[in-house]
Amino acid sequence: MGYRLSKIYTRTGDDGKTGLGDGTRVIKDSLRIQAIGSVDELNSLLGLICCEQIDQESRDIINQVQHRLFDIGGELSIPGHSIISSDSTLWLEQQLDRLNNELSPLEDFILPGGCKAGAVCHVARTVCRRAERDCITLGGEEALSKDIASFLNRLSDLLFVMARYQNKLAGEPDVLWQK
Repeated sequence: MGYRLSKIYTRTGDDGKTGLGDGTRVIKDSLRIQAIGSVDELNSLLGLICCEQIDQESRDIINQVQHRLFDIGGELSIPGHSIISSDSTLWLEQQLDRLNNELSPLEDFILPGGCKAGAVCHVARTVCRRAERDCITLGGEEALSKDIASFLNRLSDLLFVMARYQNKLAGEPDVLWQK
């Protein structure tokens, strides 16, 4: 790694613009910065899940996902740069299938809830969906790898399953939607 930030504030963003990884300055409410912010928020929520009493397998999965989300943030911050590949999405599918095989089949819709870790997984799932929408919106205006949207789409599915899995491990039933 080249250099470390020794001073956190720079005052360069006081005019409402921020710098991208390629040196370009953009307005802080641009579609690109919106997408970066949503991915960052999602990554922070995953860190919050790891503050809960969760199993090591889930913790390891989340840790790997956090690294991929950081890669996505890097990709978003350098227009035209590609880091995430379909391999990352395939890995998510493998984790999703493994956890889902531990759960009973769904016969009804469920509501977010259960244990705290499961509930936070549901919150992370909804933020993941927003990050996905933000990236799709950005991709409609600027060149963006389709692998980002695929990864986020599958990640939201994984977070849904992980919420159910955390509830199962905690002995909490899914909260079923009442018609």
